[in-house]
Amino acid sequence: MKVILRQSVKKLGNKGELVEVSEGYARNYLIPRGLAVEANDANLRSLSHEQSVAKQREAREREEAKAKAAKLESLTVEMRARAGESGRLFGSITAGDIADAVKAASGIEIDKRKLELKEPIKSLGVYRVPVHLHQGITAELKVQVVDGDRA
Repeated sequence: MKVILRQSVKKLGNKGELVEVSEGYARNYLIPRGLAVEANDANLRSLSHEQSVAKQREAREREEAKAKAAKLESLTVEMRARAGESGRLFGSITAGDIADAVKAASGIEIDKRKLELKEPIKSLGVYRVPVHLHQGITAELKVQVVDGDRA
């Protein structure tokens, strides 16, 4: 019997897949628990419609990520922090601080977990911080850390 999985089932398949299973397994386990529906014409049309909607959404999200990446590549965020004579900061600048500064400077909202900052910034200078916006789309944000007392 052919069924369309509504949820991922271990050792059987992922959500949205059309799989062949025994009739007893489908009628006694998968369908009553809402894990699958029978693969009739109406359900197959519904599946193809859902897949096309998902592709359109994916394409739209990818285009939005590309546009956001282009804006971030051209942006330089200036962060002010107190520093000692040697250029070492009193404290550090974290991914959350950078995300807040980007939002204040350009209005672009970035999740701090998308910033690939290996460790907090602890000295003055210019840094390039990779930002993962979407699968396969990464932008480099330029962060300039200046002394808040002197600048």
